[in-house]
Amino acid sequence: MAKVLELTGVEIVVNKIHINSREKAIQHEFLTSPTIRVNGRDIQMEFKESLCESCGDLCDDEVDCRVWIYKGKEYNVPPKAMIVDAILREVYTDTETLSNEETFKESYKLPENLERFFASV
Repeated sequence: MAKVLELTGVEIVVNKIHINSREKAIQHEFLTSPTIRVNGRDIQMEFKESLCESCGDLCDDEVDCRVWIYKGKEYNVPPKAMIVDAILREVYTDTETLSNEETFKESYKLPENLERFFASV
């Protein structure tokens, strides 16, 4: 991956943010867990969630976590190829078109699933 990106002339900076509070979830407009964004955009905006027993054990409640869908298959963790595709898509996307699309973005509200999770921990 590094060699491919080197050829594009793009520098990659990774920021890991641990969303461990309701306030951080709201600050970062968190929609589901886990989330991976490239230049602020989720790599898979339409997402599916399913019951996550390990997160449910943390908060003694039923909690759903993200299921990654890539090339018609479901994954509990995002496939590396999916992340690479998202990065390359961002490198070669017209950012002016994207900024116009973001003008129509809906106002953010913390999803009920995350509200329950943070209220329980």
